[in-house]
Amino acid sequence: MPRRNDSGKTLKPSLLEGYDALAELDDTDRTLLRLIQEEGRISIARLAEAVSLSETPCARRVKRLESEGYILGYQARLHRQRLGFGVLAFVQLSVSIHTEEATRAFEEAMLACPEVLACHNVTGRSDYLLQVVAPDLDQYGSFIERVLRKMPEIRSIESSLCLKELKYTQLLPL
Repeated sequence: MPRRNDSGKTLKPSLLEGYDALAELDDTDRTLLRLIQEEGRISIARLAEAVSLSETPCARRVKRLESEGYILGYQARLHRQRLGFGVLAFVQLSVSIHTEEATRAFEEAMLACPEVLACHNVTGRSDYLLQVVAPDLDQYGSFIERVLRKMPEIRSIESSLCLKELKYTQLLPL
């Protein structure tokens, strides 16, 4: 059965067909999400103009997208090198203790570390993949010694240092 928008117009198939959560969104919602993720400070007036709505219905849609959890929050992208974080490392960790208690303690410790930008529980040789920043290699080494090597459940640590950042984005392909 073809999907239709608010005015009953048939929606054309898109890259998002087959994705249940995204299939609930019409073209206007997807356009709003794309514009907001590209420019978090875009005004409701500009959003409304871009999707051919008046400001009130546009603001209602944005509020709905927020309340339904499609929009998690708003933040600025900062230039890490200009702020003194010259080292970007990807750290693969293997753990030897896989109990619920040990996993919870490890994950809470990672959430509390400001140097850890991202922490993913992954498949493969490693159990976790971290993205870590530091001002320099000495500070990165200090993080490894002060935090990771003090955790008894960590069996191995393998670091890959970023030599050149070719692409960095968190924009989803809407």
